[in-house]
Amino acid sequence: YTTFTVVEWVDVFTRDLYRQIIYDSLIYCMREKGLQVHAYVIMSNHLHLIISSTNESLSSIIRDFKRFTAKAILESIRTHPKESRRDWMLPIFQEAGTQTANTTKHQFWRHDNKPIPLWSEEVILQKLRYIHLNPVRAGWVKKASHWVHSSASAYEGGESLIPIELLAVWEDKYSE
Repeated sequence: YTTFTVVEWVDVFTRDLYRQIIYDSLIYCMREKGLQVHAYVIMSNHLHLIISSTNESLSSIIRDFKRFTAKAILESIRTHPKESRRDWMLPIFQEAGTQTANTTKHQFWRHDNKPIPLWSEEVILQKLRYIHLNPVRAGWVKKASHWVHSSASAYEGGESLIPIELLAVWEDKYSE
């Protein structure tokens, strides 16, 4: 279980353009690097994932994913003609870049991923519920499966915007 948070909690993922970069990058890592996505939710300024890997080390995949998505999203913010928030977002990312020993001028993601090993069925179910109920707690939807940027509907027999590997412990233990 891991969380990727945008620096200063900037609400970048309110636009499809930036969410699509996340989806495309996850799919690439799944196809090319052996990433397995078991659960996810994309919120306005962070994403939660339950992931594993069949090939490369998970830390290498996460490093590459964060590096690529940061560059792609920052470039889109800089160049997309309809990005009206550019003038206040880029200085935040630039300031964050000066606060670390980064080799880049801008920092998009916070460095901490808050990884939590999932060592028991109870912890797995707790994190699944936490991930899927995030949009409900935010007041964006009444039911977790109604948030399209989440794997919740897949766990209820529906579809997800990206392919996921359902966790076997799920069964019918999910409740809202």
